[in-house]
Amino acid sequence: MSLSSFFGFGQGADVEIILDGQDTRKMAEIKTEDGKKEKHYLYLDGETISGKVSIKLKKAGTRLEHHGIKVEFVGQIELYYDRGNHHEFTSLVRELARPGELTSNVSYDFEFNQVEKPYESYTGTNVRLRYFLRLTVVKRLSDLVKEQDIVVHTLSHYPDMNSSIKMEVGIEDSLHIEFEYNKSKYHLQDVIVGKIYFILVRIKIRHMELQIIKRETTGIGPNTFNENETIAKFEIMDGAPVRGESIPIRLFLNGYELTPTMRDINKKFSVRYYLNLVLVDEEDRRYFKQQEITVFRKADKVRKSVRNASAKFGSQDVAAHVQSPSSDHTDASSPRYEHNYIAD
Repeated sequence: MSLSSFFGFGQGADVEIILDGQDTRKMAEIKTEDGKKEKHYLYLDGETISGKVSIKLKKAGTRLEHHGIKVEFVGQIELYYDRGNHHEFTSLVRELARPGELTSNVSYDFEFNQVEKPYESYTGTNVRLRYFLRLTVVKRLSDLVKEQDIVVHTLSHYPDMNSSIKMEVGIEDSLHIEFEYNKSKYHLQDVIVGKIYFILVRIKIRHMELQIIKRETTGIGPNTFNENETIAKFEIMDGAPVRGESIPIRLFLNGYELTPTMRDINKKFSVRYYLNLVLVDEEDRRYFKQQEITVFRKADKVRKSVRNASAKFGSQDVAAHVQSPSSDHTDASSPRYEHNYIAD
């Protein structure tokens, strides 16, 4: 045996992961850490992931010694401030070959049957949740490793209860406004419809806008980090309103880069959305009021081929593992009223 072969630096190989049905499978975009976009094959919770791995020797007539060949399916959360620790919430392994040597090109089939993918793929400011397949040819010192990411979407039915949001806010003896949004849970292609009523106006309002704020929360306790990002700005009014005036709101969500609301994902992070109503007076003082909303990914069709399970609303095991939108902090039985306008 040559010295280079003994230390694992001998014959190399090109390795590839080929997924079953990838010619017809949909692809989905996801952001990378540097803000660019990549496309990967799209899967749902409960779908089987299968395919084959291909190992091609770089030079015919030679051999590749190895200490085993395996493929893994991994779901993990990476916190950017703690890059040394990857938190795996899913880890499955299929051993493809025992230790030995390869003398020709080979391929191995693999299957992860009806594998659970409980969370949506996500790339944020301080955290990334990713799913990927990892092929490893174990060698003495330097393994051959190939990773292939996939994108996972979580689907939800329309909620049975979706109460409107009503707020009555103001500044004593100066401003009294009532506004209403048609519901509290919206799918990603939905439209926010509402109205604003000016009951008392004794300050000179110059401008009013509706914002969608995304709040990404990572960590727990004293190590909690909040990152706010303004996803959308919608001008409601430019000019002074008068008493008794009402202004309609219609904001289409499909033009913005939203994700579903994610609450306490594996006790590592959350992503929440807020409607932020902002008023600016003639002295450039800003008044605002926030209200949390739930954003979900609508299930257009129930995929019977994924999992034969109950399609009852709210079940954890519906076909295609369709979930109900989270209703945390939401009283679905009645509208919500809030008071006290905040000035900064």
